[in-house]
Amino acid sequence: MIVSAENTVTSDAERTQKLELNKLQKRLRRDVGQAIADFSMIEAGDKVMCCLSGGKDSYAMLDILLNLQKSAPVAFEIIAVNLDQKQPGFPEDVLPGYLATLGIEYHIIEKDTYSIVKDKVPEGKTTCGLCSRLRRGILYNFAEEHGVTKIALGHHRDDLLETLFLNMFYGGKLKSMPPVLHSDDGRNTVIRPMAYCREKDIARYAALQQFPIIPCNLCGSQDNLQRQVIKEMLQGWDKQHPGRLETMFRALCNVEPSHLADPSLYDFREGRRIGEPAQGAVGQVMAAGEPDFGRLDVLNI
Repeated sequence: MIVSAENTVTSDAERTQKLELNKLQKRLRRDVGQAIADFSMIEAGDKVMCCLSGGKDSYAMLDILLNLQKSAPVAFEIIAVNLDQKQPGFPEDVLPGYLATLGIEYHIIEKDTYSIVKDKVPEGKTTCGLCSRLRRGILYNFAEEHGVTKIALGHHRDDLLETLFLNMFYGGKLKSMPPVLHSDDGRNTVIRPMAYCREKDIARYAALQQFPIIPCNLCGSQDNLQRQVIKEMLQGWDKQHPGRLETMFRALCNVEPSHLADPSLYDFREGRRIGEPAQGAVGQVMAAGEPDFGRLDVLNI
């Protein structure tokens, strides 16, 4: 039997891609599993709503969560939800076709938020803010109506870092996206299972899995977005200084209020965190009470 050189090269390439895919899947599984454990994201009996946009991040999140569900120590339910915002040219058949192959419960919500955004936002202005608020409200209401206990979003480590710098550079606040966020009205809990995952790992995984990516023509094509400027800055750092993003993310998870300058978090007169019991001269507790650190006030944009 004669085996051509072309077939050998193809076979080697396929084997290399399969090994890379397995390696990436294990890394993403580990990162997602660690985030779920660290922040108590998913508990027994939870009904988790995976929000799919058609982008690489949400596809990867659903794929990894379904994979983890098979071996998780607790039983939980997963449903997939996509909000069809009626953008012109949106391929309505792509997501239903893909989700049908997974054999899971899924819903396509049809709401024309595109027309509202185009009507309310002046030409040339950023559409992301209004679009995200409308989308969030629709998804929150759907979750409550369908008994969802956790709303899973596909934000990753790089998103958290970008949001940190966006708030510092343009908002004058030191805040990011929390891995777990409870809505102000107490109705919904948002989780970000991919908080520990690197965007470049997700991008490569999505390419190898050949997810049917749907581009966002409303905001993805806008030039000079503040977030895009920050993204390019971080990507430049990652290339020039490998490991810098990992170090910055560790800092995001290791905050010391006494070495910042926010008197609402740290009592500089008493030398203790706000809500921390005061100590007497011999180490006895002088004032007891529940710590009151408050929740991060984060607008998910």
